[in-house]
Amino acid sequence: MLTVRDLHVEVAGREILKGIDIEIREGETCILFGPNGGGKTSLLLALMGFSNYQVTKGEIVFKGEVINDLPINERAKRGIGISMQRPPVVRGVKTRQMVEIASDGQADAKELAHQLDLIEFLDRDINLGFSGGEIKRSELLQLLAQSPDLVLLDEPESGVDLENIALVGKVINKLLEKYLHRKRKKAGLIITHTGHILDYLEADKGYVLFDGQIGCQGNPREILEDIRRRGYEACTICRR
Repeated sequence: MLTVRDLHVEVAGREILKGIDIEIREGETCILFGPNGGGKTSLLLALMGFSNYQVTKGEIVFKGEVINDLPINERAKRGIGISMQRPPVVRGVKTRQMVEIASDGQADAKELAHQLDLIEFLDRDINLGFSGGEIKRSELLQLLAQSPDLVLLDEPESGVDLENIALVGKVINKLLEKYLHRKRKKAGLIITHTGHILDYLEADKGYVLFDGQIGCQGNPREILEDIRRRGYEACTICRR
C-alpha cells in the first residue's frame, strides 16, 4: 500500500525528516509514536502532499506509484485521506456540502452523520464554533464519505472526552475494515502521543519517530509499554 524510502523533508529551509523508512501493507494498521516536535505531523502532511513540506530526497510510493510530485487532490483521488490534528475553519462551506464533495455525491450525509452524532452539524460551516471533540468527529465524517484506501490520522483521541472516545474508536475501526477478518484492504497510519487509541483498536505494527528519524519499530503495545516505563530516550539508545 505505502512504501517510504529514505525520505528527507524540509520546512522553510529546515530539515525536519531525516531519512524515514516505513512500509505499510494492504490491510495493516500502523501506529506512529513520538514526542511533541519529533516530526510525526510533518510526516503525515508530507505524505498527503502539503506544499510547505518539501521532499528533498527519497520516495513516497503509493500502490506502486511514486507520488512525490503529485498535488494533494491527486493523492486524494488515488485513495489517501487525512484527519488533521488542527484542521482549519472553512467559512461559507457547510459540513453537508463537504460530505457530498468527499463522496462525489454518493454518500447519504445524514446516515453518516448519525454514526458520529453530528446530524445537527450538517448545516453549519465546517468546524466553525466546534469543540475539539466535534472537530475530530467532523474529520472522521469526511473520511467516511471519502472511504480512502490509506487513512492518515493525527492524534484522533486528542481533545475527545471519555463519552465520545469509544465512538471515535468505533468509526476508525469501520474506516479500517476491522470488522473483516480476512481480505481486509484498508490501511492506516495513526499518530498517537499518549497511546490511548490502542484501547479502542488493534494495530499490527508500531514505529517511533524521534528527532526526525525512526528510532525503532515492532509490536505497538510492547513499544507503548517501553515508552511508559523508560520514556522516548530509550528509543534513541536502541537506535544507536
